[in-house]
Amino acid sequence: MTKNLLQTVVVAFLVSALTLVGYNQLTSNKNENTIKVEHVESTPAQSVLFSKDEDGEFTPVDFTQTAEKVNDAVVHIKSTQTALAGNQNPYSGRGGQANPFEDDFFRQFFGTPSPQGRNRQAEPRVGTGSGVIINADGYIVTNNHVIDGADDIEVTLHDNRNYKAELVGTDPTTDLALLKIEEVGLPKVNLTDSDKVRVGEWVLAVGNPFNLNSTVTAGIVSAKGRSINILQEQYAIESFIQTDAAINPGNSGGALVNLNGDLIGINTAIASPTGSYSGYGFAVPANIVSKVVEDLLKYGITQRGYMGVRIRPVDGALVREKGLFVNQGVYVDEATENGAAINSGIESGDVIIKVD
Repeated sequence: MTKNLLQTVVVAFLVSALTLVGYNQLTSNKNENTIKVEHVESTPAQSVLFSKDEDGEFTPVDFTQTAEKVNDAVVHIKSTQTALAGNQNPYSGRGGQANPFEDDFFRQFFGTPSPQGRNRQAEPRVGTGSGVIINADGYIVTNNHVIDGADDIEVTLHDNRNYKAELVGTDPTTDLALLKIEEVGLPKVNLTDSDKVRVGEWVLAVGNPFNLNSTVTAGIVSAKGRSINILQEQYAIESFIQTDAAINPGNSGGALVNLNGDLIGINTAIASPTGSYSGYGFAVPANIVSKVVEDLLKYGITQRGYMGVRIRPVDGALVREKGLFVNQGVYVDEATENGAAINSGIESGDVIIKVD
């Protein structure tokens, strides 16, 4: 009897011990598998992101205040070109003339030429883009290609107020246009000196890509003075600010601003094999915008002086071809007879290396 009792006590002891060990193990595993979620009031990183301004002062990099400041001054633009006459080709260029690009398009995708001369009723063509309010009395800058050929231009503000816009003037050589709506006291963006913009500084692009109103993207200035040969005008002026802030169709005419919310350019084009953002966007510099706007307001057209030269940039191939002794500047292919350049002594074959 004593022996059986002893065995029972030993077994009970072992069971108790194993139970305690097992419980502790389970408790330990449970604690290890518990996911703890913590909430904070703000992102600590905001207080440690700083950038030096042109005076060498450290300023916090914070996009929120800039976005709030600029959003109200960027508008959505809808341009409508009404139906063409029945005997005109709705897929042709201006005046019903054939468009070689569109002919190729129809051959490639439909196996037929474009419907030249067909007696059909064309539907109104609607385009959308962005614009920037630059004056509290309703003056808006956008791209010429956003409103080109439009019979009706409609502007929608950030607060959803809607207006019919009057076209003040256009400048196809810079792809800019100036609109006017009948309203006062509007939020606006101030233009800044775009010559002082530095490669590498932060910028925001604000616009309406793919009809997604009031979209803000961030990036840096990637380059300045870019010419991408996108403007087909005879005297086109291209000196774009290049940025990696995301720009897509619908951003055209929108704002490119610095962190102070000042306008440094009007977003105009993208370089992309797909037609959508691939990392390269281009904006017309604010200094060009300012000159065009002032001329359109004063004269109704832009006025420029012409040197009277046909030039091309100097590169390695041209240096070898012409036996040049400099590798920067512009090469004078031709000086116009009786032009200002030839009258001041510039000749064909000269290289202009600096403008004073």
